[in-house]
Amino acid sequence: MYNNKILSNGIDIVMENIPYVNSISLGIWIKNGSINEDKHNNGISHFIEHLLFKGTKNRTAKEIAESIDNIGGQLNAFTTKEYTCFYAKVLNTYERLAIDLLSDMLKNSLFNEEDILKEKKVIYEEIKMYQDSPEDIAYDLLAKTMFEGTSLELPILGTIDSLESIDREDIIDYFKKNYIPENIVVSIVGNINENETLKLLEAYFGDFNIQDNKNDRIILDQNYVYTKKINGFIKDTEQLNLLIGMEGLSRKNNYVYPLLVFDNIFGGSMSSRLFQRIREDKGLAYSVYSHPSFYEKTGTFTIYVGLNPEKIYEVVELVKEDIEIAKKELITKEELFKSKEQLKGNYLLGLENTSSRMAEIGRSKLLMDKTYHPNEIVKKINEVDMEDIEIVVEKIFNFDKLNTIYVGNLSKEEQVEKKLKEILYS
Repeated sequence: MYNNKILSNGIDIVMENIPYVNSISLGIWIKNGSINEDKHNNGISHFIEHLLFKGTKNRTAKEIAESIDNIGGQLNAFTTKEYTCFYAKVLNTYERLAIDLLSDMLKNSLFNEEDILKEKKVIYEEIKMYQDSPEDIAYDLLAKTMFEGTSLELPILGTIDSLESIDREDIIDYFKKNYIPENIVVSIVGNINENETLKLLEAYFGDFNIQDNKNDRIILDQNYVYTKKINGFIKDTEQLNLLIGMEGLSRKNNYVYPLLVFDNIFGGSMSSRLFQRIREDKGLAYSVYSHPSFYEKTGTFTIYVGLNPEKIYEVVELVKEDIEIAKKELITKEELFKSKEQLKGNYLLGLENTSSRMAEIGRSKLLMDKTYHPNEIVKKINEVDMEDIEIVVEKIFNFDKLNTIYVGNLSKEEQVEKKLKEILYS
């Protein structure tokens, strides 16, 4: 199903031909994100993502936008803590144009001084937009609290102070060190002729070979130590945003799929225990959910609740009760069966379009160095049993590694934090 190739310069290619669609989705995946930064250049990965749209030797910023807009396609990018992705979706008749455009952005971006100064202002506004979102503030504060002393604590956007100090020389040097063939995967899915597509990719990407600073790339050896902390940020909001985070699993851990199955049962769906109890039965929150996050060497399991500040103790007590019930009684066989069916359905339905399939195989190749056939994923889900769930529950629900974050309009902070400690750690 998937065709894996390597270009002459070492860039990994993963392709899938779907002859019955009219589109192609192309993604350029770079193994570089805020985890590769420090406090001095924090935000530079996301900054570079923006700058690749600002003009090349062959196209202005407007021409980059128009080249895809004019054919009804999509062009965008995003940066995470561990990787950056540039992607396009177009009719398959415009395959060459999409490949040409993304390769041009990767190889020939100018990083003009004027564009750098203007784009800083744009990102300042993006940072302010996130600062207006209490949920985003809460997640950044959770990362800062749980990953203190490592680069995972750094916000993806950076800070206004860190961005102010970044200049053109910093950007070009960082780009050369991190945007190298060994860190790049190109994924393409849709109505393609794989042999012809490979020739196009070789022609447009095969000469991208920045090796000058390859050996200078800094790989951080980070030590993740989890303790129990309570941290908060007072903000004038109607609702309190509450996060409870604990140590999870790294993405290559053998118990990733058991954790995903358990999460569906605990708080990852509308039929989950947390949702049904806190929202449906008690009416204490509109938004309540849990989710795992997987990184290369660590991971987290997080519970989020948006609630009335006056209900914080009641909600935290209910969350603790559900955790203790899960530890003592685990789950039922019926819950296990339903969760596995739900997980398989969500996964397979998510592969119904070229964009999703492109993202699935590109991200998998970049982060796992392997592309999994859907049948392999389904098999992993089917194999989850009660013993796996028991191991996962014991691993993640450790109150000595439980961190609580609140953001909102909360009075008597010290009194609240003292009470939360009594509820969670006693």
